[in-house]
Amino acid sequence: MKDKIVLLTGGTGGLGTAVTKMFLNSGVKSITLPYRSTSSVEELKSELSPEQIARINFIAADLNDESAVISLVNGMERIDNLIHLVGGFAMGKIEELSLADWQKMLDSNLNNAFLLGKHCLKKMRENGYGRMVFVGSRGAVQPAAQISAYCASKAGLLSLVGSIAQETLEKDTDITANCVLPSVIDTLKNRTAITTENSWQWITPESLANVICFLASDDAKDIRGAAIPVYGKA
Repeated sequence: MKDKIVLLTGGTGGLGTAVTKMFLNSGVKSITLPYRSTSSVEELKSELSPEQIARINFIAADLNDESAVISLVNGMERIDNLIHLVGGFAMGKIEELSLADWQKMLDSNLNNAFLLGKHCLKKMRENGYGRMVFVGSRGAVQPAAQISAYCASKAGLLSLVGSIAQETLEKDTDITANCVLPSVIDTLKNRTAITTENSWQWITPESLANVICFLASDDAKDIRGAAIPVYGKA
């Protein structure tokens, strides 16, 4: 990862903090980190050294606004890696689900991935190089009750990544797109929201960050369109 330029969405969250630290420690040149909450940015900064903070470009951006995504992407020197961690979660039985709630899941888990994939791919083609890693969910391949909108949006993401991988098979193009499918991630937010005695089965952010960092590296250059399960012991 030495000297790579990274666009990392969701880099201030429970998983994002672990991924941000791992990329910084792996020697990346810079990370462009779009954000919506200034408080989350300050929390991340409190865990980093001044040298690490200096390699991050914090940019306020709405990733569901195509003009904002275009501005974000075009403002970067180049994009070696797109790491897309942003997502949302909501529950509700299908017959009780409103169209607004359904649309919110599509916006949170699929539409922003489409916009970033579309415009980052254009940027990556300029140099004939790029690594895209998206965070899906176990629910994309194992749908469950009361999370239909979430599962459908993550399944859509999985299909999107597969299509990007197929569209980047050109002879002189070194661009890959892959997806990780975690079970429940052991973050403070999930521990607060989910009461269970089985949290020991959850995936640690650091474990998932390892898989993401591998897929973003040149060691994974021959992995394309993969949906890698990261379930731990769940």
